[in-house]
Amino acid sequence: MGKVKEDSNENKTELSLVRVKGTWKCKLGKSDSVSAAKIYESITEKGTSWTVVSPIVFTYKVTETQDLLDPSNNTLLLGHITDPQQLEDNKKSNKQIKRFLVVDQDVYKIYGPKLTKYLEANNVLYKILALPTTEENKSMKMVLKILEEVDNFSLDRRTEPIIAIGGGVCLDIVGLAASLYRRRTPYIRVPTTLLSYIDASIGAKTGVNFANCKNKLGAYIPPAASFLDLSFIQTVPRRHISNGLAEMLKMALMKHRGLFELLETHGRMLLDTKFQVDNGVYGRNCLQAASQSTRIAIVTMLEELVPNLWEDDLNRLVDFGHLISPALEMKVLPSLLHGEAVNIDMSYMVYVSKESGLLTEGEKQRIISCMVGLELPVWHEACTMELIQKSLNDRLKHSGGLVRMPLPIGLGEADICNDTSCEILDRAYAKWCDELSVSSDSNSDS
Repeated sequence: MGKVKEDSNENKTELSLVRVKGTWKCKLGKSDSVSAAKIYESITEKGTSWTVVSPIVFTYKVTETQDLLDPSNNTLLLGHITDPQQLEDNKKSNKQIKRFLVVDQDVYKIYGPKLTKYLEANNVLYKILALPTTEENKSMKMVLKILEEVDNFSLDRRTEPIIAIGGGVCLDIVGLAASLYRRRTPYIRVPTTLLSYIDASIGAKTGVNFANCKNKLGAYIPPAASFLDLSFIQTVPRRHISNGLAEMLKMALMKHRGLFELLETHGRMLLDTKFQVDNGVYGRNCLQAASQSTRIAIVTMLEELVPNLWEDDLNRLVDFGHLISPALEMKVLPSLLHGEAVNIDMSYMVYVSKESGLLTEGEKQRIISCMVGLELPVWHEACTMELIQKSLNDRLKHSGGLVRMPLPIGLGEADICNDTSCEILDRAYAKWCDELSVSSDSNSDS
């Protein structure tokens, strides 16, 4: 494209938006009560055009809590309110609280009675919709089902947030439904798996699968709040604990050596105790390791997500493990969990780093050993060179013509690489298969 020729006769004026008696007015110059939004009016011989600059600010809370479903704990009902006066008014109000809740079907089987008791003890007018929120069902069909039920329940979209309780799939689906209803209805996330606790619950992304592609439809609308209660993790199967540890390991490898060493040393303990207080062989060491590891994972994730909620910057360290895994996960669905597919991707990329001279052999071995210790798969027969090449080519199409490959350059440090040669990719793949395929075959649950 050539340069756009500026019209020498253009008359460009910056207009501020000022609040006057309950409305906004365009005014010249500065004012005390001025919006951060701007309108730039350009007048030429051809006509007038207006360029709108409208900053959008989202405020949302990520809150660690305990005993979320204890009737005396009002966090689930009022914890999303950030204005002190509004919170006080709500507590004093005689108006009955109304809530629509979407709960993963398996979670409801465990916590349904406790949740119902909580709502009734707090005199809440409620509707609970229990759904099979699995990766196979992550579709617009389920979003529309939720929206039909929400519409029948007749929510006040400003003051009655939809509550999602479940794993990452549940949180993603409900988030998309809420963002569509009346153009944007507030929603609350309550993660019940380790993966969603440190990943899906704290960002802005919502979405469903479409055209056999993972999360191809979605929106960037963060929740009003996310409430994190580690006690939910105690009912999660061991494999799903391991699944969540993959995303924690991702952040460790990209940003935090201390978190890597913590997982390397205490990963088996966290698996055995499911991040809960242990009165047996591990004692209180488990509580400290669980609290420290989850907080580091959350803080490092927020550091990456918050300045880039809309992913305007395509150089994203949190994409580590997510270049090949979406295609792999969809190809073998439902045999691999999300974190397992991510770890297989990370495992291969560790070999790419080693062949690129970014990691030593010792560092590579430590990382792979840590993965194995966390009971994560490090190789899969469906992750072929053809799938890898196709995934990286698709990446080029959707990332501004650059592959933007996050790679570890040590333990807890990373860089974005755009010039990894086909020779390095092939050599890494050959060594990856040669060193890991035999042990993975013998230990595979797939």
